[in-house]
Amino acid sequence: MVMRATYRDAGEVTVVDIGGRITLGEGSALLRSTIKDLLADGRNKIVLNLGDVNYIDSSGIGELVTGFTTVKKAGGDLKLLHLTKLFTVFEVFSDENTVIRSFK
Repeated sequence: MVMRATYRDAGEVTVVDIGGRITLGEGSALLRSTIKDLLADGRNKIVLNLGDVNYIDSSGIGELVTGFTTVKKAGGDLKLLHLTKLFTVFEVFSDENTVIRSFK
């Protein structure tokens, strides 16, 4: 499934609903152009709703980081909503001792 992106306003915040796959090629290009277009339109408080994203490859992750940097440089903020796919791949810890003990 190719990535799709639509956006809506929630007050001063723009929520971008993304679905499909964020991968090298069309997916990452669409994400990049969506963020660029929103910034050009003066929208710099952006939430990427990733609830319907079923796959993100390394290029997609890189594009999320690039988008964050681009929005920050424009004086805005970019936040992620429902980035659950990575948490199903990686175990996430907030304490070093706990992560070390988890290997036992």
